[in-house]
Amino acid sequence: MSHRGKTFPSPILCYVTDRKSLASVSDAVRRESLLKRITGAAAAGVDWIQLREKDLTAKEFSSLAREALAQTGRANRRGFPTQILLNDRLDIALSERAAGVHLGEKSLPVREVRKWLGAQAYRAVRGNFLVGVSCHSLESAVSAAQNGADYIFFGPVFATPSKEAFGKAQGLPLLAEICRSVSIPVLAIGGVTREDAAACLAAGAAGIAAIRLFQETAELRSLVQALRARS
Repeated sequence: MSHRGKTFPSPILCYVTDRKSLASVSDAVRRESLLKRITGAAAAGVDWIQLREKDLTAKEFSSLAREALAQTGRANRRGFPTQILLNDRLDIALSERAAGVHLGEKSLPVREVRKWLGAQAYRAVRGNFLVGVSCHSLESAVSAAQNGADYIFFGPVFATPSKEAFGKAQGLPLLAEICRSVSIPVLAIGGVTREDAAACLAAGAAGIAAIRLFQETAELRSLVQALRARS
């Protein structure tokens, strides 16, 4: 799939990180465990990894991004082109040369991000730099697409603890309607299991984004292969 001169894998598989959900006695150990999972995801062929660690300071987030990019860079030299996206922090994404930024409902408006990227100083990165938006309604999805988003996360499609704040599960019919209503890739997120993934793709989703699906599996490579086989 291509859009605005950018080519996307099919399906897009995105691992959204959450080190807080990793069992550990300390945050330092969780951090190392998370980096191991990021390396494993890149080696398994996951397309995108969104660093979502919202509680980190700018310095901590920059450090984590730098290490994640180094880890995936080593995996990528073995033939797996994994891209790192940063949650919310456009400044850090640009300074650390991440592949893009993912915006939430309370983040910078996507239109403002596009203005920043249009500045002369960012000419070198703006062509390939991805700007994604989390959406929880048809209206917000259409608005994001119209204002310059490259892709959308829509959810929660199914019930999931991490998305309870955004209300009840939205379901496959609304996912399908949103996919028909925008011309940019829509990734299904929220409670998506290995078994549900095929239904999301059949509804028109360009891919799957998830925390637990990718972070908790013991056989990530076989999971990625199975998800691709169902597309």
